[in-house]
Amino acid sequence: MSRLGNLGHRLHRGEIAYDFVGKRKLWYGVSVLITVAAIIGLAVNGLKLGIEFSGGAVFTTPKTEMSVSQVQDKIADNTGGHQAIVQKLGSGAVRIQISDISLNEAKAIQGEIATDLNVKANDIDPQIIGPSWGDEISKKAFQGLVIFMVLVTIYLAIAFEWRMAVAALIALIHDLTITIGVYAIVGFEVTPGTVIGLLTVLGYSLYDTVVVFDGLKESTKDITKQNRNTYSDVANRSLNQTLVRSINTTVVALLPVGGLLFVGGGLLGAGMLNDIALSLFVGLTAGAYSSIFIATPLVADLKERDPEMKALRKRVLAKRAADARRGEDAADESQDPSPAGADADADAGDEPAEEAHAAVVGGQRSQPVRNNRGRNRPSGKRR
Repeated sequence: MSRLGNLGHRLHRGEIAYDFVGKRKLWYGVSVLITVAAIIGLAVNGLKLGIEFSGGAVFTTPKTEMSVSQVQDKIADNTGGHQAIVQKLGSGAVRIQISDISLNEAKAIQGEIATDLNVKANDIDPQIIGPSWGDEISKKAFQGLVIFMVLVTIYLAIAFEWRMAVAALIALIHDLTITIGVYAIVGFEVTPGTVIGLLTVLGYSLYDTVVVFDGLKESTKDITKQNRNTYSDVANRSLNQTLVRSINTTVVALLPVGGLLFVGGGLLGAGMLNDIALSLFVGLTAGAYSSIFIATPLVADLKERDPEMKALRKRVLAKRAADARRGEDAADESQDPSPAGADADADAGDEPAEEAHAAVVGGQRSQPVRNNRGRNRPSGKRR
């Protein structure tokens, strides 16, 4: 069996455990720092919206021998002051994307690009997206995100309880904020692929959280009928039992996404893959972190405020204190034997000496008294 598999079995049987719930203040602090950094990055850099959201034009040229850097140098002064994103397509054609330009500006830039690249203007395929269409797409994406959050909250409140729904919602917002912040810091464009990636990430994060909550719900059934463990103790044990499963699921999901991001987007230069790959990679990592370090500790925090759980905690702590006192008393008794026991041992040690003294009379050893009763008697039959 592998080390990870052996670790999983030991965690499930409770032989070892990591105190995630007990150290929840540490995890909260780490999450706050990461979230603040993401918000600062978003406030300073802002999001770089693609043409689907901000409007603009995409020009696809015929096949050319020019490289991406050569095309960028030639059209740098003829884009109307707007930044151009150039990508080389598999067919040898070049895709030039310029955001936030009007229809008239797009026609003028199309002619200048044709002149710079020495091709006919009619051979360039333009795709112009107006700002109004981009605004509509942005509204639809935001509406879809809000509807998703509302449905998730309702489902968790029905399937589990409202405390778990609140914790899962906070974890989802945590994942979303970090992913958007990383997008702002890195400077990748936000496209419809990004929105799809975010929704996928939220669904995965929710799945991982529900797996943990399902085990927690099963473990805390009839918890008030015992006096050995508090709610936080049971929550931490349940989290440890599903820890290896969460790690395995996350690693398996990150491997293809990492290949898509680093190999496809980085080495092969497939820039369009970066939009969805980055959101998936960051979101999956943040989702695994939040389901382990945020969601379950939050549920334990909220649950410990319940009057029943407060009463359970008092009983458990009182029982542990009583057990500790009994253990100390037993240890003291084993270390300090009583005088009565010592006297008994002394008396027991003197008995053999007295018997030996009684056995010697007048300097001669007395013979033991033998039981001669019945010897030299008739057999019992009368003659």
